[in-house]
Amino acid sequence: MKISTIVEPRIIRKPIILLFWIIIWEVCSKVVNSPILLPSPFEVIKAFISLAAEVYFWKSIFQSLFRVILGISISVFGGIVLGIFAGLNKFVEDLLEPVIVTVKATPVISIIIIALVWFTSSKVVVFTAILICFPIVYTNVLEGIRSIDGKLIEMANIYKVKKRHILIDIYLPGIKNYIVSGIVMCLGIGWKVSVASEVLSTPKYSIGLNLLNSKTMLETSELFAWTVTVILMSFIFEKVFRFCLREFRSENV
Repeated sequence: MKISTIVEPRIIRKPIILLFWIIIWEVCSKVVNSPILLPSPFEVIKAFISLAAEVYFWKSIFQSLFRVILGISISVFGGIVLGIFAGLNKFVEDLLEPVIVTVKATPVISIIIIALVWFTSSKVVVFTAILICFPIVYTNVLEGIRSIDGKLIEMANIYKVKKRHILIDIYLPGIKNYIVSGIVMCLGIGWKVSVASEVLSTPKYSIGLNLLNSKTMLETSELFAWTVTVILMSFIFEKVFRFCLREFRSENV
């Protein structure tokens, strides 16, 4: 039996593109000719392998991971609940609007510094992640509520459908994609904000502290290795979330 293997062009294209940029990185490293300014990909991989052999490396990752998950989880839960309340009640929306506008306009660095005055180092990271991610989910949910067809709600009210059923059968399915979009945004932004908070608050086990130490000691290869770690964690986070989402949808089809 003749078996023909069809390879998806996109699957091949992505590694080639990645390889292309690694080669560009290598060329730039050769041109700069200074490992302190720009280490080569090989030096960064070597530093990453060396770090991965240390227990401290994994402790730092898991502690940072816990803070990110906690901050994003609280943000998502609060954003969904308050977003629904605000979408269904104009007074609640008006009440929360000054807070949302203020948080959105406040620079991240200001939030971190203020949090340093109020909290311990670990709590600073969680607090900052919540303040940055919450408005994203809240705004998305609010927009989702506004996008619901008003005639559909009106018809449900005419037929005296219970509010609980209106919420579960009309509003929640209607805002589902908005919630997913908000969570995906938070997964990326949450990592960036949390690591930035760790750089300033310096918890004992954290990626941010290791970034700061690498910079202080001019260990640029390690600095890049920790940066790659953050990128990989953010990428894995999003892929795992999308995979779980696909599995959930397939089970409910």
